[in-house]
Amino acid sequence: MEQKEIWDADTARRYDTPGTGMFAPGVLDPAVDRLARLAGEGAALEFAIGTGRVAVPLAGRGVAVTGIELSPPMVEQLRTKADEATIPVIIGDMATTAAPGEYTLVYLVFNTISNLLTQAEQVECFRNAARHLGPGGRFVIELWVPELRKLPPGQTATVWHSGSGYIGLDTYDVLHQHVVSHHFHFDDSRQAELFRSPHRYIWPAELDLMARLAGFELESRHADWDGAEFTAESRSHVSVYRIPPSR
Repeated sequence: MEQKEIWDADTARRYDTPGTGMFAPGVLDPAVDRLARLAGEGAALEFAIGTGRVAVPLAGRGVAVTGIELSPPMVEQLRTKADEATIPVIIGDMATTAAPGEYTLVYLVFNTISNLLTQAEQVECFRNAARHLGPGGRFVIELWVPELRKLPPGQTATVWHSGSGYIGLDTYDVLHQHVVSHHFHFDDSRQAELFRSPHRYIWPAELDLMARLAGFELESRHADWDGAEFTAESRSHVSVYRIPPSR
């Protein structure tokens, strides 16, 4: 299934969960705070802007935000919160689509670079970010760490969340570095709802090499948006890459 088929009108209508999940203040506010500091007085470009989960509050901080988004239905949902003049959006692939202007910050949050299913596309995403940045500009990526240490021989799946009304698990194809995330939502009835999305997982070291190929240097890496130390046990990371300043 192609990404534009996954992020359809039905998914867009159900995507926002105000105040909970990825929209919970404890999850969202630290991300917006950090991105606002990194953007400074300049403009920001969000790859895969979606329904504006991050872009809308970031624009509310006074940052000029533009987005690139593959899914028109997701943009339609964003338009219920902010008009085109407030947050311009270009429809297209984040690996190749250009936005007008120059930015101090390009960002890609909540694991979305893994929606690109080949290494070549992921490298092009870095290069596309670099094309939008001037000297000293930054590219920020939030990404999960593959949990292959949890896979004993012969097992291909890990459960990463199990709670009331929701189970999340990933199935791995380690030969091709692919993973499918399965999200099961259920209640007291016999019926359950399943949403699946394919990804290409990326190790931090591989991500750093992609960055170098596009002309970036790693400036920092933390375990979360609050700046916690990144360790061997961290389940995700926020990595900040920078175009070297002109000399």
